[in-house]
Amino acid sequence: MDVMGIAKLATSIADTGTRQDVAIAMLKKAQDIQSTSATQLLEAATSASPNLPAHLGNHINTTA
Repeated sequence: MDVMGIAKLATSIADTGTRQDVAIAMLKKAQDIQSTSATQLLEAATSASPNLPAHLGNHINTTA
């Protein structure tokens, strides 16, 4: 193997590692955004019905 081949291989390996690091960082950021969105949605759903009686919403009518 010549020097240029070794240099290309080393550059390729380093580039692949960098791409993987960026992909993992983007995945973590997307998961954080989804978690925040889900939390906001749950908070909005629980605060949307504070004036309803406690017995409403506890059962589902499946015979309709």
